[in-house]
Amino acid sequence: MSIAAVSPTAAVRQTASAPGRAVTRLAVRQVRRGGLIVVALSGGVTALVAATYAQVMADPAAVGSLQALAGNPAIRTLFGPPVGLDTAGGFTVWRVGTFLTVLLAAWSVLATTRVTRGEEDAGRWDMLLAGIIPLRAVLIRHLAAVAAVPVAAGAAITVILLASGTAAPGAVVHGAGTALLGVFFVAVAALAAQVFPSRTPATGSAIVVLGVGLLARMIGDGVTELGWLRWLSPFGLLALSGPYVQDRVVPLMLLLVAAAVLAVGALAVAGRREVREGLVAASPARRPRLGLLGSVEAFAVRRVLRPLTGWTIGIGAYYLLIGLTAVSITGFLADNPALAGQAGQAGFAELGSIAGISATLFAILAMPASGFAAVRMGAFVAAETDRRLVMLAAAPISRNRLIGADIAATAGAAVVLVTAAGLATWAGVAVTGGDFSPGEALTGVWNVLPIVGLSLGTAVFATGWAPRWAGVVGALPATGGFLLLVIADSIAAPGWVRDLSPYAHLAPVPLADTDWTATTVMLGIAAVLTVAGLAGYQRRDLRS
Repeated sequence: MSIAAVSPTAAVRQTASAPGRAVTRLAVRQVRRGGLIVVALSGGVTALVAATYAQVMADPAAVGSLQALAGNPAIRTLFGPPVGLDTAGGFTVWRVGTFLTVLLAAWSVLATTRVTRGEEDAGRWDMLLAGIIPLRAVLIRHLAAVAAVPVAAGAAITVILLASGTAAPGAVVHGAGTALLGVFFVAVAALAAQVFPSRTPATGSAIVVLGVGLLARMIGDGVTELGWLRWLSPFGLLALSGPYVQDRVVPLMLLLVAAAVLAVGALAVAGRREVREGLVAASPARRPRLGLLGSVEAFAVRRVLRPLTGWTIGIGAYYLLIGLTAVSITGFLADNPALAGQAGQAGFAELGSIAGISATLFAILAMPASGFAAVRMGAFVAAETDRRLVMLAAAPISRNRLIGADIAATAGAAVVLVTAAGLATWAGVAVTGGDFSPGEALTGVWNVLPIVGLSLGTAVFATGWAPRWAGVVGALPATGGFLLLVIADSIAAPGWVRDLSPYAHLAPVPLADTDWTATTVMLGIAAVLTVAGLAGYQRRDLRS
Protein backbone atom coordinates (compact mmCIF):
# COMPACT_ATOMS: atom_id res chain seq x y z
CA MET A 1 0.00 0.00 0.00
CA SER A 2 1.40 3.39 -0.96
CA ILE A 3 1.58 6.34 1.40
CA ALA A 4 -0.94 8.20 -0.73
CA ALA A 5 -3.43 5.38 -0.29
CA VAL A 6 -3.54 5.85 3.50
CA SER A 7 -6.55 7.95 4.47
CA PRO A 8 -6.03 10.96 6.78
CA THR A 9 -8.28 9.38 9.41
CA ALA A 10 -6.27 6.15 9.42
CA ALA A 11 -3.04 8.12 9.70
CA VAL A 12 -4.33 10.02 12.71
CA ARG A 13 -5.44 6.76 14.32
CA GLN A 14 -2.02 5.18 13.79
CA THR A 15 -0.32 8.26 15.21
CA ALA A 16 -2.60 8.36 18.26
CA SER A 17 -2.43 4.65 19.07
CA ALA A 18 0.89 4.78 20.90
CA PRO A 19 -0.01 7.81 23.06
CA GLY A 20 -3.39 6.24 23.72
CA ARG A 21 -1.77 3.08 25.05
CA ALA A 22 0.50 5.20 27.22
CA VAL A 23 -2.53 6.96 28.71
CA THR A 24 -4.12 3.59 29.43
CA ARG A 25 -0.96 2.36 31.17
CA LEU A 26 -0.86 5.56 33.21
CA ALA A 27 -4.48 5.11 34.30
CA VAL A 28 -3.91 1.47 35.26
CA ARG A 29 -0.81 2.43 37.22
CA GLN A 30 -2.78 5.02 39.21
CA VAL A 31 -5.44 2.55 40.36
CA ARG A 32 -3.68 -0.79 40.45
CA ARG A 33 -2.53 -0.68 44.07
CA GLY A 34 -5.86 0.27 45.59
CA GLY A 35 -7.70 -1.89 43.09
CA LEU A 36 -5.78 -5.01 44.03
CA ILE A 37 -6.53 -4.39 47.69
CA VAL A 38 -10.26 -3.97 47.01
CA VAL A 39 -10.42 -7.12 44.86
CA ALA A 40 -8.48 -9.16 47.42
CA LEU A 41 -10.66 -7.89 50.26
CA SER A 42 -13.88 -8.63 48.37
CA GLY A 43 -12.82 -12.14 47.52
CA GLY A 44 -11.27 -12.87 50.92
CA VAL A 45 -14.27 -11.78 52.99
CA THR A 46 -16.65 -13.70 50.71
CA ALA A 47 -14.55 -16.85 50.99
CA LEU A 48 -14.33 -16.52 54.75
CA VAL A 49 -18.08 -16.20 55.33
CA ALA A 50 -18.94 -18.93 52.83
CA ALA A 51 -16.47 -21.30 54.51
CA THR A 52 -17.94 -20.69 57.97
CA TYR A 53 -21.56 -21.23 56.93
CA ALA A 54 -21.53 -24.91 57.86
CA GLN A 55 -20.34 -24.13 61.38
CA VAL A 56 -22.80 -21.29 61.96
CA MET A 57 -25.81 -23.15 60.62
CA ALA A 58 -24.92 -26.68 61.70
CA ASP A 59 -28.15 -26.85 63.71
CA PRO A 60 -31.14 -26.93 61.30
CA ALA A 61 -33.18 -25.00 63.86
CA ALA A 62 -30.72 -22.12 63.56
CA VAL A 63 -31.90 -21.41 60.01
CA GLY A 64 -35.48 -20.82 61.04
CA SER A 65 -34.43 -18.84 64.09
CA LEU A 66 -32.16 -16.56 62.10
CA GLN A 67 -34.88 -16.04 59.51
CA ALA A 68 -37.27 -15.02 62.26
CA LEU A 69 -34.69 -12.61 63.64
CA ALA A 70 -33.97 -11.15 60.22
CA GLY A 71 -37.68 -10.81 59.57
CA ASN A 72 -37.78 -8.03 62.14
CA PRO A 73 -38.09 -4.68 60.29
CA ALA A 74 -35.20 -3.16 62.21
CA ILE A 75 -32.84 -6.00 61.26
CA ARG A 76 -33.99 -5.78 57.63
CA THR A 77 -33.26 -2.08 57.69
CA LEU A 78 -29.69 -2.56 58.89
CA PHE A 79 -28.67 -5.74 57.08
CA GLY A 80 -31.12 -6.11 54.20
CA PRO A 81 -33.83 -8.69 53.57
CA PRO A 82 -33.07 -12.28 54.66
CA VAL A 83 -32.94 -13.96 51.26
CA GLY A 84 -31.82 -17.57 50.97
CA LEU A 85 -30.43 -17.99 54.47
CA ASP A 86 -30.81 -21.76 54.15
CA THR A 87 -27.97 -21.80 51.60
CA ALA A 88 -24.31 -20.89 51.97
CA GLY A 89 -24.59 -18.42 49.10
CA GLY A 90 -27.68 -16.66 50.42
CA PHE A 91 -26.21 -16.45 53.91
CA THR A 92 -22.96 -14.97 52.53
CA VAL A 93 -24.84 -12.37 50.48
CA TRP A 94 -26.88 -11.32 53.52
CA ARG A 95 -23.94 -11.17 55.93
CA VAL A 96 -21.37 -9.27 53.83
CA GLY A 97 -23.14 -8.19 50.65
CA THR A 98 -24.01 -4.69 51.85
CA PHE A 99 -20.59 -4.14 53.42
CA LEU A 100 -18.73 -5.09 50.24
CA THR A 101 -20.97 -3.10 47.92
CA VAL A 102 -20.65 0.05 50.03
CA LEU A 103 -16.87 -0.43 50.16
CA LEU A 104 -16.71 -0.93 46.40
CA ALA A 105 -18.99 2.05 45.71
CA ALA A 106 -16.95 4.37 47.96
CA TRP A 107 -13.67 3.25 46.39
CA SER A 108 -15.10 3.71 42.88
CA VAL A 109 -16.16 7.28 43.65
CA LEU A 110 -12.89 8.30 45.28
CA ALA A 111 -10.70 6.63 42.65
CA THR A 112 -12.66 8.10 39.74
CA THR A 113 -12.56 11.69 40.94
CA ARG A 114 -8.90 11.32 41.94
CA VAL A 115 -7.59 10.07 38.58
CA THR A 116 -9.80 12.35 36.48
CA ARG A 117 -10.75 15.66 38.08
CA GLY A 118 -7.94 15.51 40.64
CA GLU A 119 -5.24 15.03 38.00
CA GLU A 120 -6.76 17.76 35.84
CA ASP A 121 -7.00 20.24 38.72
CA ALA A 122 -3.36 19.59 39.67
CA GLY A 123 -2.27 20.52 36.13
CA ARG A 124 -0.89 17.07 35.32
CA TRP A 125 -3.19 16.76 32.32
CA ASP A 126 -2.09 20.05 30.72
CA MET A 127 0.65 18.62 28.53
CA LEU A 128 -1.37 15.47 27.92
CA LEU A 129 -4.40 17.36 26.62
CA ALA A 130 -2.19 19.68 24.56
CA GLY A 131 -1.38 16.71 22.31
CA ILE A 132 -3.46 14.82 19.80
CA ILE A 133 -5.58 12.92 22.34
CA PRO A 134 -8.83 14.77 23.15
CA LEU A 135 -10.32 15.06 26.62
CA ARG A 136 -13.03 12.49 25.88
CA ALA A 137 -10.48 9.86 24.88
CA VAL A 138 -8.40 10.48 28.00
CA LEU A 139 -11.54 10.26 30.13
CA ILE A 140 -12.69 7.01 28.50
CA ARG A 141 -9.34 5.33 29.11
CA HIS A 142 -9.25 6.39 32.76
CA LEU A 143 -12.84 5.32 33.39
CA ALA A 144 -12.14 1.94 31.81
CA ALA A 145 -9.17 1.44 34.15
CA VAL A 146 -11.23 2.30 37.23
CA ALA A 147 -14.27 0.28 36.12
CA ALA A 148 -12.06 -2.78 35.62
CA VAL A 149 -11.63 -2.99 39.41
CA PRO A 150 -15.32 -3.56 40.35
CA VAL A 151 -15.62 -5.93 37.39
CA ALA A 152 -12.65 -7.90 38.72
CA ALA A 153 -14.10 -7.83 42.23
CA GLY A 154 -17.42 -9.16 40.95
CA ALA A 155 -15.62 -11.88 39.02
CA ALA A 156 -13.60 -12.85 42.11
CA ILE A 157 -16.76 -13.07 44.22
CA THR A 158 -18.46 -15.23 41.57
CA VAL A 159 -15.51 -17.62 41.28
CA ILE A 160 -15.22 -17.99 45.07
CA LEU A 161 -18.94 -18.66 45.50
CA LEU A 162 -18.82 -21.25 42.73
CA ALA A 163 -15.75 -22.86 44.28
CA SER A 164 -17.61 -22.98 47.62
CA GLY A 165 -20.26 -25.17 46.01
CA THR A 166 -23.08 -22.62 45.89
CA ALA A 167 -25.63 -22.58 43.07
CA ALA A 168 -24.24 -21.15 39.84
CA PRO A 169 -27.18 -18.82 38.98
CA GLY A 170 -27.06 -17.17 42.40
CA ALA A 171 -23.28 -16.77 42.29
CA VAL A 172 -23.40 -15.18 38.85
CA VAL A 173 -26.28 -12.83 39.77
CA HIS A 174 -24.58 -11.66 42.95
CA GLY A 175 -21.16 -11.25 41.35
CA ALA A 176 -22.56 -9.45 38.32
CA GLY A 177 -24.71 -7.20 40.51
CA THR A 178 -21.74 -6.25 42.68
CA ALA A 179 -19.68 -5.41 39.60
CA LEU A 180 -22.49 -3.36 38.06
CA LEU A 181 -22.99 -1.39 41.24
CA GLY A 182 -19.30 -0.44 41.26
CA VAL A 183 -19.45 0.54 37.59
CA PHE A 184 -22.59 2.60 38.31
CA PHE A 185 -20.73 4.70 40.88
CA VAL A 186 -17.76 5.07 38.54
CA ALA A 187 -20.21 6.64 36.09
CA VAL A 188 -21.79 8.80 38.81
CA ALA A 189 -18.39 10.14 39.86
CA ALA A 190 -17.34 10.65 36.24
CA LEU A 191 -20.41 12.77 35.52
CA ALA A 192 -19.93 14.79 38.70
CA ALA A 193 -16.27 15.36 37.76
CA GLN A 194 -17.36 16.92 34.47
CA VAL A 195 -20.22 18.98 35.88
CA PHE A 196 -18.41 20.59 38.83
CA PRO A 197 -15.35 22.82 38.48
CA SER A 198 -13.14 21.00 41.00
CA ARG A 199 -12.57 17.63 42.64
CA THR A 200 -14.01 18.45 46.07
CA PRO A 201 -17.62 19.22 45.04
CA ALA A 202 -17.51 16.39 42.50
CA THR A 203 -16.53 13.86 45.17
CA GLY A 204 -19.03 15.29 47.65
CA SER A 205 -21.96 15.11 45.25
CA ALA A 206 -21.14 11.52 44.26
CA ILE A 207 -20.89 10.51 47.94
CA VAL A 208 -24.29 12.14 48.52
CA VAL A 209 -25.73 9.93 45.76
CA LEU A 210 -24.19 6.93 47.49
CA GLY A 211 -25.64 7.89 50.87
CA VAL A 212 -29.10 8.67 49.52
CA GLY A 213 -29.14 5.41 47.57
CA LEU A 214 -28.17 3.39 50.63
CA LEU A 215 -30.73 5.19 52.78
CA ALA A 216 -33.48 4.55 50.20
CA ARG A 217 -32.60 0.84 50.24
CA MET A 218 -32.69 0.72 54.03
CA ILE A 219 -36.06 2.49 54.24
CA GLY A 220 -37.50 0.33 51.48
CA ASP A 221 -36.38 -2.83 53.27
CA GLY A 222 -37.56 -1.69 56.69
CA VAL A 223 -40.94 -0.18 55.78
CA THR A 224 -43.12 -2.44 53.64
CA GLU A 225 -45.28 0.43 52.39
CA LEU A 226 -42.18 2.16 51.00
CA GLY A 227 -40.71 -0.90 49.33
CA TRP A 228 -40.94 0.83 45.96
CA LEU A 229 -37.99 3.02 47.00
CA ARG A 230 -35.69 0.08 46.30
CA TRP A 231 -36.34 0.49 42.57
CA LEU A 232 -34.86 4.00 42.80
CA SER A 233 -31.66 2.89 44.54
CA PRO A 234 -28.68 1.03 43.04
CA PHE A 235 -28.37 -0.88 46.31
CA GLY A 236 -32.11 -1.63 46.19
CA LEU A 237 -31.85 -2.96 42.63
CA LEU A 238 -29.08 -5.27 43.74
CA ALA A 239 -31.26 -6.55 46.58
CA LEU A 240 -34.23 -6.98 44.24
CA SER A 241 -32.16 -9.33 42.08
CA GLY A 242 -32.58 -11.89 44.90
CA PRO A 243 -29.44 -14.04 44.53
CA TYR A 244 -29.96 -17.74 45.32
CA VAL A 245 -33.76 -17.35 45.44
CA GLN A 246 -35.32 -15.36 42.59
CA ASP A 247 -32.10 -14.77 40.58
CA ARG A 248 -33.73 -11.89 38.72
CA VAL A 249 -31.95 -10.29 35.79
CA VAL A 250 -34.30 -7.33 35.20
CA PRO A 251 -33.06 -5.23 38.19
CA LEU A 252 -29.48 -5.76 37.04
CA MET A 253 -30.39 -4.69 33.50
CA LEU A 254 -31.88 -1.49 34.91
CA LEU A 255 -28.67 -0.89 36.85
CA LEU A 256 -26.64 -1.46 33.68
CA VAL A 257 -28.81 0.97 31.70
CA ALA A 258 -28.50 3.60 34.44
CA ALA A 259 -24.71 3.25 34.49
CA ALA A 260 -24.55 3.50 30.68
CA VAL A 261 -26.73 6.63 30.62
CA LEU A 262 -24.57 8.33 33.24
CA ALA A 263 -21.34 7.37 31.45
CA VAL A 264 -22.64 8.72 28.13
CA GLY A 265 -23.71 11.89 29.92
CA ALA A 266 -20.23 12.28 31.39
CA LEU A 267 -18.62 11.96 27.95
CA ALA A 268 -21.12 14.42 26.45
CA VAL A 269 -20.40 17.02 29.13
CA ALA A 270 -16.64 16.47 28.74
CA GLY A 271 -16.95 17.55 25.11
CA ARG A 272 -18.67 20.79 26.06
CA ARG A 273 -16.40 22.20 28.75
CA GLU A 274 -12.96 23.76 28.94
CA VAL A 275 -10.01 22.13 30.67
CA ARG A 276 -9.96 22.83 34.45
CA GLU A 277 -13.55 24.02 34.27
CA GLY A 278 -16.90 22.35 34.67
CA LEU A 279 -20.35 22.60 33.21
CA VAL A 280 -21.18 24.55 36.37
CA ALA A 281 -18.73 27.42 36.52
CA ALA A 282 -17.22 28.58 39.77
CA SER A 283 -18.62 31.88 40.95
CA PRO A 284 -16.10 34.65 40.12
CA ALA A 285 -17.81 37.07 42.47
CA ARG A 286 -17.35 35.00 45.61
CA ARG A 287 -16.02 37.09 48.43
CA PRO A 288 -12.63 36.08 49.80
CA ARG A 289 -12.79 33.75 52.80
CA LEU A 290 -10.08 34.80 55.20
CA GLY A 291 -11.17 32.87 58.26
CA LEU A 292 -8.70 30.54 59.97
CA LEU A 293 -5.72 31.85 58.03
CA GLY A 294 -3.89 33.43 60.94
CA SER A 295 -1.57 30.52 61.74
CA VAL A 296 -0.46 27.10 60.57
CA GLU A 297 -2.67 25.45 63.20
CA ALA A 298 -5.73 27.47 62.16
CA PHE A 299 -5.07 26.67 58.50
CA ALA A 300 -4.96 22.95 59.32
CA VAL A 301 -8.33 23.28 61.04
CA ARG A 302 -9.74 25.11 58.03
CA ARG A 303 -8.64 22.33 55.67
CA VAL A 304 -10.24 19.62 57.79
CA LEU A 305 -13.62 21.29 58.35
CA ARG A 306 -15.22 20.48 55.02
CA PRO A 307 -14.32 16.77 54.88
CA LEU A 308 -15.22 16.45 58.55
CA THR A 309 -18.69 17.82 57.81
CA GLY A 310 -19.28 15.28 55.07
CA TRP A 311 -18.01 12.32 57.12
CA THR A 312 -20.02 13.43 60.15
CA ILE A 313 -23.26 13.66 58.18
CA GLY A 314 -22.81 10.21 56.67
CA ILE A 315 -21.70 8.39 59.81
CA GLY A 316 -24.12 10.32 62.01
CA ALA A 317 -27.05 9.37 59.77
CA TYR A 318 -26.12 5.68 60.00
CA TYR A 319 -25.84 5.70 63.78
CA LEU A 320 -29.04 7.70 64.10
CA LEU A 321 -30.73 4.89 62.20
CA ILE A 322 -29.14 2.38 64.58
CA GLY A 323 -30.58 4.30 67.51
CA LEU A 324 -34.02 4.43 65.93
CA THR A 325 -34.05 0.65 65.41
CA ALA A 326 -32.36 -0.42 68.66
CA VAL A 327 -35.57 -0.53 70.71
CA SER A 328 -37.31 -2.66 68.10
CA ILE A 329 -34.44 -5.16 67.94
CA THR A 330 -34.03 -5.55 71.69
CA GLY A 331 -37.78 -5.78 72.24
CA PHE A 332 -38.05 -8.53 69.66
CA LEU A 333 -35.26 -10.53 71.28
CA ALA A 334 -36.68 -10.02 74.75
CA ASP A 335 -39.85 -11.74 73.55
CA ASN A 336 -37.82 -14.53 71.91
CA PRO A 337 -34.93 -15.45 74.24
CA ALA A 338 -34.13 -18.60 72.26
CA LEU A 339 -33.46 -16.48 69.19
CA ALA A 340 -31.03 -14.29 71.10
CA GLY A 341 -28.74 -17.23 71.82
CA GLN A 342 -28.89 -18.53 68.28
CA ALA A 343 -28.34 -15.03 66.92
CA GLY A 344 -25.17 -14.89 68.99
CA GLN A 345 -23.94 -18.08 67.33
CA ALA A 346 -24.62 -16.48 63.96
CA GLY A 347 -22.50 -13.44 64.77
CA PHE A 348 -25.00 -11.13 66.49
CA ALA A 349 -23.85 -11.36 70.09
CA GLU A 350 -25.23 -9.31 73.00
CA LEU A 351 -28.27 -8.03 71.12
CA GLY A 352 -30.56 -8.49 74.10
CA SER A 353 -30.09 -4.95 75.42
CA ILE A 354 -29.58 -1.50 73.98
CA ALA A 355 -26.19 -1.32 75.68
CA GLY A 356 -25.25 -4.64 74.10
CA ILE A 357 -26.26 -3.77 70.55
CA SER A 358 -24.67 -0.33 70.81
CA ALA A 359 -21.41 -1.83 72.13
CA THR A 360 -21.30 -4.23 69.18
CA LEU A 361 -21.94 -1.54 66.59
CA PHE A 362 -19.78 1.08 68.28
CA ALA A 363 -16.78 -1.22 67.80
CA ILE A 364 -17.38 -1.06 64.04
CA LEU A 365 -17.18 2.75 64.28
CA ALA A 366 -13.40 2.39 64.66
CA MET A 367 -13.11 1.52 60.95
CA PRO A 368 -14.66 4.64 59.37
CA ALA A 369 -13.15 6.91 62.03
CA SER A 370 -9.71 5.40 61.42
CA GLY A 371 -10.28 5.63 57.69
CA PHE A 372 -10.96 9.34 58.10
CA ALA A 373 -7.66 9.80 59.96
CA ALA A 374 -5.72 7.85 57.33
CA VAL A 375 -7.35 9.79 54.48
CA ARG A 376 -6.48 13.11 56.10
CA MET A 377 -2.80 12.18 56.38
CA GLY A 378 -2.94 11.02 52.78
CA ALA A 379 -4.37 14.44 51.91
CA PHE A 380 -1.41 16.08 53.66
CA VAL A 381 1.00 14.06 51.52
CA ALA A 382 -1.03 14.96 48.40
CA ALA A 383 -0.87 18.67 49.29
CA GLU A 384 2.89 18.34 49.67
CA THR A 385 3.22 16.50 46.35
CA ASP A 386 1.06 19.04 44.53
CA ARG A 387 3.21 21.87 45.95
CA ARG A 388 0.34 23.45 47.84
CA LEU A 389 2.52 23.58 50.95
CA VAL A 390 5.55 25.15 49.26
CA MET A 391 5.00 28.64 50.65
CA LEU A 392 4.41 27.31 54.15
CA ALA A 393 7.50 25.11 54.00
CA ALA A 394 9.55 28.11 52.80
CA ALA A 395 8.38 30.24 55.72
CA PRO A 396 10.18 30.32 59.10
CA ILE A 397 8.08 27.39 60.30
CA SER A 398 9.60 24.10 61.41
CA ARG A 399 8.60 20.99 59.54
CA ASN A 400 7.47 19.34 62.75
CA ARG A 401 5.13 22.25 63.41
CA LEU A 402 3.80 21.99 59.86
CA ILE A 403 2.89 18.30 60.08
CA GLY A 404 2.07 18.56 63.78
CA ALA A 405 -0.71 21.04 63.01
CA ASP A 406 -2.31 18.53 60.64
CA ILE A 407 -1.91 15.69 63.14
CA ALA A 408 -3.59 17.71 65.88
CA ALA A 409 -6.41 18.86 63.58
CA THR A 410 -7.00 15.31 62.39
CA ALA A 411 -7.02 13.91 65.92
CA GLY A 412 -9.47 16.57 67.08
CA ALA A 413 -11.69 15.98 64.06
CA ALA A 414 -11.73 12.22 64.77
CA VAL A 415 -12.92 12.91 68.31
CA VAL A 416 -15.69 15.15 66.95
CA LEU A 417 -16.64 12.45 64.44
CA VAL A 418 -17.07 9.63 66.96
CA THR A 419 -18.79 11.98 69.43
CA ALA A 420 -21.35 12.91 66.78
CA ALA A 421 -21.98 9.21 66.14
CA GLY A 422 -22.58 8.60 69.85
CA LEU A 423 -24.97 11.54 70.20
CA ALA A 424 -26.83 10.46 67.05
CA THR A 425 -27.30 6.96 68.52
CA TRP A 426 -28.54 8.39 71.80
CA ALA A 427 -30.97 10.71 69.99
CA GLY A 428 -32.40 7.82 67.97
CA VAL A 429 -32.93 5.71 71.08
CA ALA A 430 -34.44 8.67 72.96
CA VAL A 431 -36.93 9.38 70.18
CA THR A 432 -38.20 5.79 70.30
CA GLY A 433 -38.47 5.77 74.10
CA GLY A 434 -35.47 3.58 74.89
CA ASP A 435 -33.40 3.63 78.06
CA PHE A 436 -29.99 4.87 76.98
CA SER A 437 -28.19 7.85 78.50
CA PRO A 438 -25.89 10.30 76.69
CA GLY A 439 -23.10 9.21 79.04
CA GLU A 440 -23.42 5.59 77.94
CA ALA A 441 -23.39 6.63 74.31
CA LEU A 442 -20.33 8.84 74.67
CA THR A 443 -18.29 6.35 76.70
CA GLY A 444 -19.16 3.71 74.10
CA VAL A 445 -17.91 5.71 71.12
CA TRP A 446 -14.89 7.16 72.93
CA ASN A 447 -13.85 3.59 73.71
CA VAL A 448 -12.78 3.14 70.05
CA LEU A 449 -10.46 6.18 70.07
CA PRO A 450 -7.34 4.10 70.94
CA ILE A 451 -7.76 2.17 67.67
CA VAL A 452 -8.25 5.46 65.83
CA GLY A 453 -5.07 6.70 67.50
CA LEU A 454 -3.22 3.59 66.30
CA SER A 455 -4.34 4.26 62.74
CA LEU A 456 -3.35 7.92 62.95
CA GLY A 457 0.05 7.02 64.41
CA THR A 458 0.60 4.42 61.68
CA ALA A 459 -0.38 6.95 59.00
CA VAL A 460 2.07 9.51 60.45
CA PHE A 461 4.80 6.86 60.50
CA ALA A 462 4.14 6.11 56.83
CA THR A 463 4.07 9.84 56.03
CA GLY A 464 7.59 10.13 57.39
CA TRP A 465 9.11 6.98 55.91
CA ALA A 466 6.86 5.81 53.02
CA PRO A 467 4.62 8.77 52.08
CA ARG A 468 3.10 7.08 49.03
CA TRP A 469 1.59 4.46 51.34
CA ALA A 470 0.31 6.80 54.06
CA GLY A 471 -3.40 6.23 53.39
CA VAL A 472 -3.16 2.47 52.90
CA VAL A 473 -0.84 1.80 55.83
CA GLY A 474 -2.88 4.06 58.10
CA ALA A 475 -5.99 1.95 57.57
CA LEU A 476 -4.28 -1.33 58.55
CA PRO A 477 -4.76 -1.23 62.36
CA ALA A 478 -8.54 -0.77 62.06
CA THR A 479 -9.53 -2.56 58.85
CA GLY A 480 -6.77 -5.16 58.92
CA GLY A 481 -7.24 -5.72 62.64
CA PHE A 482 -10.95 -6.32 62.21
CA LEU A 483 -10.40 -8.84 59.42
CA LEU A 484 -7.70 -10.58 61.46
CA LEU A 485 -10.09 -10.94 64.40
CA VAL A 486 -12.86 -12.35 62.19
CA ILE A 487 -10.50 -14.82 60.50
CA ALA A 488 -8.93 -15.90 63.82
CA ASP A 489 -12.35 -16.56 65.35
CA SER A 490 -13.56 -18.40 62.26
CA ILE A 491 -10.64 -20.82 61.95
CA ALA A 492 -10.05 -21.20 65.71
CA ALA A 493 -6.55 -19.74 65.43
CA PRO A 494 -4.20 -19.74 68.45
CA GLY A 495 -4.87 -17.07 71.03
CA TRP A 496 -1.70 -15.13 70.26
CA VAL A 497 -2.86 -14.67 66.65
CA ARG A 498 -6.19 -13.26 67.80
CA ASP A 499 -4.42 -10.98 70.28
CA LEU A 500 -2.58 -9.27 67.43
CA SER A 501 -5.83 -7.50 66.56
CA PRO A 502 -6.55 -4.34 68.57
CA TYR A 503 -10.22 -5.33 68.58
CA ALA A 504 -9.36 -8.33 70.76
CA HIS A 505 -8.48 -5.88 73.55
CA LEU A 506 -11.50 -3.60 73.08
CA ALA A 507 -13.98 -3.91 75.96
CA PRO A 508 -17.71 -3.91 75.02
CA VAL A 509 -18.45 -0.45 76.40
CA PRO A 510 -21.06 0.58 77.63
CA LEU A 511 -21.97 -3.04 78.39
CA ALA A 512 -18.73 -3.30 80.41
CA ASP A 513 -16.11 -0.96 81.81
CA THR A 514 -13.28 0.38 79.70
CA ASP A 515 -10.10 -1.72 79.66
CA TRP A 516 -7.70 1.02 80.72
CA THR A 517 -4.62 -1.19 80.45
CA ALA A 518 -5.30 -1.99 76.81
CA THR A 519 -6.22 1.64 76.16
CA THR A 520 -2.93 2.86 77.61
CA VAL A 521 -0.89 0.33 75.64
CA MET A 522 -2.56 1.21 72.33
CA LEU A 523 -2.18 4.95 72.89
CA GLY A 524 1.46 4.38 73.87
CA ILE A 525 2.14 2.50 70.65
CA ALA A 526 0.39 5.27 68.73
CA ALA A 527 2.64 7.85 70.38
CA VAL A 528 5.79 5.89 69.52
CA LEU A 529 4.70 5.55 65.89
CA THR A 530 3.95 9.26 65.73
CA VAL A 531 7.35 10.25 67.09
CA ALA A 532 9.06 7.85 64.65
CA GLY A 533 7.03 9.33 61.80
CA LEU A 534 8.01 12.88 62.79
CA ALA A 535 11.66 11.82 62.81
CA GLY A 536 11.32 10.38 59.33
CA TYR A 537 9.51 13.45 58.03
CA GLN A 538 12.28 15.67 59.42
CA ARG A 539 14.95 13.66 57.61
CA ARG A 540 13.39 13.12 54.19
CA ASP A 541 13.06 15.56 51.28
CA LEU A 542 9.75 17.21 50.52
CA ARG A 543 7.80 15.46 47.77
CA SER A 544 7.16 17.33 44.53
